[in-house]
Order: sequence, then C-alpha cells, then structure tokens
Amino acid sequence: MSRATLEKDPHEVASMFDAVARRYDLTNTVLSLGQDRFWRRETRNALRVGPGDKVLDLAAGTAVSTVQLAESGAWCVAADFSVGMLAAGAQRDVPKVGADATRLPFDDGVFDAVTISFGLRNVVDHVAGLREMARVTRPGGRLVVCEFSTPANRLFATAYKEYVMRALPRIARTVASNPDAYVYLAESIRAWPDQPSLAHRIADAGWQAVRWRNLSGGIVALHAATKS
Repeated sequence: MSRATLEKDPHEVASMFDAVARRYDLTNTVLSLGQDRFWRRETRNALRVGPGDKVLDLAAGTAVSTVQLAESGAWCVAADFSVGMLAAGAQRDVPKVGADATRLPFDDGVFDAVTISFGLRNVVDHVAGLREMARVTRPGGRLVVCEFSTPANRLFATAYKEYVMRALPRIARTVASNPDAYVYLAESIRAWPDQPSLAHRIADAGWQAVRWRNLSGGIVALHAATKS
C-alpha cells in the first residue's frame, strides 16, 4: 500500500492519491458525514463565477468539483498531479490536465478565477503553489482555497483532533481502497496552519484582500483573495 510522509515528496503524494482514486469520492463522503457536498457548494458560491469566465480547478481529483463549477456556465478545467485521480473521473465531461501546482502548464493571466480544495495542504511548497496560481490569474481575478483548518471552539477542536487522529483512519479501513493513505491525511490536517497563518501566507504569495470564513465550525475554512 502507498502512503506519503509529511515531507510531501511530489512523487510519493501522487502515487498515494493514485492508490486511493478508485473509491476516493465515496470515502470522502463517508468520512465527512456528507459535509463534502456542502463544502463544494460553498466554494463555488465564494468563487462567484459565471458564463464567460475561465476557471482553473487545481487538485481537482476526480473532477467532481469541476463539474459543479461548470454548472455556473463558466469554462472550467480540472488539473491534478495524480493521473490516477483524473482517470477515475474520466466519465466527467470537463477538460483535464496533469499538472504540478508549483509549475503550472498555463500562460500568465489566462484564468479569471482559480480554486483549490483540500489540495494546498499536499503541495510540497504551498507558497510557491500560491504564487503560481497568481501568475496564471488575470489582474482582478479571484482565488478561493477550501482547506481543513482549526475549529474556533477549543472543546470542539479537541474532539475534532481526536476524531481525525483516531477515528478517521479506522473508518477509512472499511471504505477506502488505500486506508494507510488516511493516516497521512490525519497527520497533514493536524500539522496544517490555522486560519490567520494561512491568510498571511496567501498574502505573502502576492494575493490581495485576503479574508476567510469558517465552515462546519472551523473544520474547514474558505480563504478568498484577489489578484492585484
């Protein structure tokens, strides 16, 4: 079985996601208790895209999120460095591109909006990835990052971390095609910066007007920003 480490070697991480691709969508729904659908909907609403917009959905996985973004009438492309994940979503009728977030295969300023959901945490240098997202976005374009975060309530945060570190890997063993990968998932969530820290890193990467909003009590946070 394939499992990445927190050093986040791109080849290790891509291989790990290739191994979970077959049952990835089902596993996400089970582990999130169905909240994944709500998080995708809120990400789309925050991105504010519509007909005529060009949208990059980075770390798109099986392109579930890309299809939902395309329902707005925008032209949307799914990009991911796991070819196995993209292949698992082959039946979804959106453009798909194999891409490393730190070296995107797109020209400068071609997108009106870019989003990444639950993928920034897996980028070996996420500030470099955020700079690349800014590079391919036009001036005035928008960024939305949807990522696991830190619950605002201290008691809830303690219970959540207990779930992440103990229950999540156990549940994954009943539904996931590569359960060991979800040990990495739990560790990477616990090691991820909180909302203000991530906001500072987004600003350091060249984005303006960075703000965030908690979802599900802060289990997930939406960070939004604008390209100057």
